[in-house]
Amino acid sequence: MAFGSQQYIRRIVDDELDELAAGLPAVSIEGPKAVGKTVTALRRAETVYRLDSDAERSIAEAEPARLVRGERPILIDEWQRLPESWDRVRRAVDDGAEAGSFLLTGSASPTEPPTHTGAGRIVTVRMRPLSLAERRDSSSTVSLAGLLAGTEQAIDGAVDSGLEYYVDEILRSGFPGIRDYSGRLLRTQLDGYLQRIVDRDFHEVGRQVRRPATLRRWMTAYAAATSTTASFEKIRDAAANDMGDAPSKTTAQPYRDTLERLWIVDPLSAWLPTKNQLKRITAPPKHHLADPALAARLLNVDASALLDGQPGSPMSPSDGPLLGKLFESLVTLSVRVYAQSAEAQVSHLRTWSGDREIDIIVQRGTDIVAIEVKLGQTANDDDVRHLQWLRQELGSSVRDLVVVTTGQAAYRRPDGVAVIPAALLGP
Repeated sequence: MAFGSQQYIRRIVDDELDELAAGLPAVSIEGPKAVGKTVTALRRAETVYRLDSDAERSIAEAEPARLVRGERPILIDEWQRLPESWDRVRRAVDDGAEAGSFLLTGSASPTEPPTHTGAGRIVTVRMRPLSLAERRDSSSTVSLAGLLAGTEQAIDGAVDSGLEYYVDEILRSGFPGIRDYSGRLLRTQLDGYLQRIVDRDFHEVGRQVRRPATLRRWMTAYAAATSTTASFEKIRDAAANDMGDAPSKTTAQPYRDTLERLWIVDPLSAWLPTKNQLKRITAPPKHHLADPALAARLLNVDASALLDGQPGSPMSPSDGPLLGKLFESLVTLSVRVYAQSAEAQVSHLRTWSGDREIDIIVQRGTDIVAIEVKLGQTANDDDVRHLQWLRQELGSSVRDLVVVTTGQAAYRRPDGVAVIPAALLGP
């Protein structure tokens, strides 16, 4: 009997794993700690090796060959703790392992990479925190895959969730083992998660933290830049202490690199269209943490502060309230999960002059869905002008235009733009 047979809420990524395991011998699931990788993998495994256990890792170090022995599927949990495990699986695949033989999970890129990338032998699947569709009992009424396909699906449906619902979801997080707490227990869990990053996770990937307070300030400054393209120089300056001392460039760069290796920093790349359709695109990333709840805790804001309209990033004061930035981050997280299911890529658009910006670009092949995120219930003409500009520039390759809102009803405007409450958008 497979491990992990307890009650389980199926994830969107499970469909992808089912398809890959049916035809490929080895799949690696990667993402931040507590995102649910191990629980998802345990449901599929017959033999489990937990390399985050000192005892099990010591045995594996003494006899690495045992990691590919046992009833299959074999799960190697936290494989990056023993990079040789990757090479062992790769060799087993080369030796003719059948489809669905191996699962690996990883919460960081290893300090010492495997001797071989595994290209063509081990495929990697990203797991992110729960999307809004995975958190709700009710079904979504609008499919991102359908929008990409240009199927002219009906844009309808209603939800009774209001602004308070989205504030609650921002603060509760999409980490399955954390979000069911509330109040002080929830805050303590999230604070502990952040503290572990500073105290243990950096050390586990070989990066010593000489000044934990400086790292914490940099993380807080990065959180303040959520959903903006603020320069890393501005983020570094914002991390200055009361004496005005900011982390040096040689200190801040390793912070960023390590947090990306831990999947905690999850920037959204700028869209770089093919065939030079648009020549005025700039390429700074939009800043996001793995989950907007982490940003909220770093910034020490609660529901009251968000609903009272606390200002957004001090690095981009014109960008509106903090709640708008965190809501955009929540929608971006969800769209990334849905887009991965549809085999699409997600980015953002910004021109060099800054006169044109679109929050989210979803692209599959030549098909594009452009999405604006609005902290409001409806969409007016000003909200859609950049979307309409993109359609004028690219024509039929833009399959649909969308404004994601905090409203309660989904509908299509007379100009064709779909207005969809975040709670009604799904894979």
